[in-house]
Amino acid sequence: MKKHKTALILSILLFVQIGFLQILKHFPQTVETYYSLGIYPVISKASRFLFGWVPFSVGDVFYTLVTIYALRWMYKNIRRLRREPLKFVLDIAASVSLVYFLFHMLWGFNYYRMPLHTSIGIENEYTTAELITMTERFVKKANEMHRELGYSDSVKIDLPYSQKEIFDRTKNGYDNIQEEFPMLTYTPVSLKKSGWSLGLTIMGYSGYLNPFSNEAQVNNLIKTYKFPVVSSHEIAHQIGYAAENEANFIATLATTNNDDAFIQYSGYIFALRYLVNEIARRDMDTYHELICTINPGILASYKEMRDFWNSYENPLEDLSKYFYDGYLQANNVRGGIKSYSYMVALVINYFEDKEL
Repeated sequence: MKKHKTALILSILLFVQIGFLQILKHFPQTVETYYSLGIYPVISKASRFLFGWVPFSVGDVFYTLVTIYALRWMYKNIRRLRREPLKFVLDIAASVSLVYFLFHMLWGFNYYRMPLHTSIGIENEYTTAELITMTERFVKKANEMHRELGYSDSVKIDLPYSQKEIFDRTKNGYDNIQEEFPMLTYTPVSLKKSGWSLGLTIMGYSGYLNPFSNEAQVNNLIKTYKFPVVSSHEIAHQIGYAAENEANFIATLATTNNDDAFIQYSGYIFALRYLVNEIARRDMDTYHELICTINPGILASYKEMRDFWNSYENPLEDLSKYFYDGYLQANNVRGGIKSYSYMVALVINYFEDKEL
């Protein structure tokens, strides 16, 4: 009887939590001050101290065990659905309530923090003329770096590092921007290859942050220019920037400010691709003109990335992206996956008065 009472209370608390989050989204400054810059950094660092030294992904093991337990519980209790359906549903709702609480307490409240452009003091609007000007600047910089690295314009650059070496070099970019952005200070490191990389690839993802162990997981099947960017992107999630577009922008800052020229290059061509794609959505004639000015070797890197994802294309990816889009919108990310283009606004307004 006591067990059922506890399940009932936890189930009720699930709806209380959902209601609380609907209120919380109207108080981003409070979340920013007391959670994202207050409680969360302590939780994040403690988790990374606890799990970062382990050579494998503790989070992947955790998810595997939880999945096995859930399937076992379902197998043993499915008959209860007929005999005592209310108790069966309450047990599931109670478990969801606990997981929901832990998810938000350990990381998820970051979805309700202030927008990044507000916290760093830049605008989030731009004109097509500003977009074209910034794209031209990034084309010039990317082409210059391509040549400075000693490659002819038509040759695709492959990063001369192992994935572990890229992991080891990634923190340097964050070290170099922490003076300007103290909230992006990153230590200790907990950056790992995901044991579920094939599954991530099938679903169309480059990596993920485990919110329960605070480990940054990178898809180790990605062997292209994007590996340093994905590594930096997942670190941005670790630091507490939940929105994908903001994590992409922070990854751009961390890679383009890295001391290593190859990692800088990967960051510039990553941001350039976003800028070019945004022009394609606004002005196809200008898009075709600009594409012709980009070194063929850079375009070959983009093609390599497209070919990689196309080789794993499957119906499950569309289904996964559909649910992830719903997940983002449910967690206060307006526009869901489509909101990723906000990254362009951050790049344009931040780099407007900066020398590339």
